[in-house]
Amino acid sequence: MIRSTATATTLMGLASLPGAGTAQVSQDAGAAGPQPGPRTRTIGIVLFQDFETLDVFGPVQMWGRLADHALGFVTADGQPVRSSQGSVIVPDWSFASAPQFDVLMVPGGQGTRPLVEDAALLGFVRQQDGSTSWTTSVCTGAAILARAGVLDGRNATSNKRAFDWVKRQSDKVTWHGRARWVVDGKYVTSSGVSAGTDMALALVERLYDRATADEAAHRAEYRWNDDPQNDPFAVADS
Repeated sequence: MIRSTATATTLMGLASLPGAGTAQVSQDAGAAGPQPGPRTRTIGIVLFQDFETLDVFGPVQMWGRLADHALGFVTADGQPVRSSQGSVIVPDWSFASAPQFDVLMVPGGQGTRPLVEDAALLGFVRQQDGSTSWTTSVCTGAAILARAGVLDGRNATSNKRAFDWVKRQSDKVTWHGRARWVVDGKYVTSSGVSAGTDMALALVERLYDRATADEAAHRAEYRWNDDPQNDPFAVADS
């Protein structure tokens, strides 16, 4: 079972627990490296049954050590949820108990299909979006943002394998079939799965600077695709 703590310093590793597909993430405030000061801003990641694991933990890897951003998970009722790959996550908040987030992120996955009709989730997204500094999505999470109406009149992208389905969720969005990620105002939407990690680093660059983004990528031994137009999975816009 993966446990999240909004005040945790970093994600350190996985250890097996009983039960197939279930893992524990240990978060260690004494991790090597410089310790951040008080984390006065909050990144909130929405979770639900059958979310895509890498949609979440690619960005978590890049955002987890930001100097003044705490990071946590929220589910509708505050209860654990299971990813499509079998990892169980214990959230920090329910929709009712969540603070106002500075950065909101909605991942994708098979679980988004029924959620485009989920009034509670769409209402929570609209409520949070009213005061976020950044509202972001990975993969088919863009379908949730679109159905919530927060992308109306905006440019956006999504997972290219599910692109037609996502586009059908709103004709008020200009959908881009060739884009690793798209920035429009405070809205940042990424293509599928691994693209979320590239988007997350792009957001780090905007929150801080290029050096901070490069250091996050280097620490993870990750080769950042830093060109949003370099989309090897591109499809036609229409």
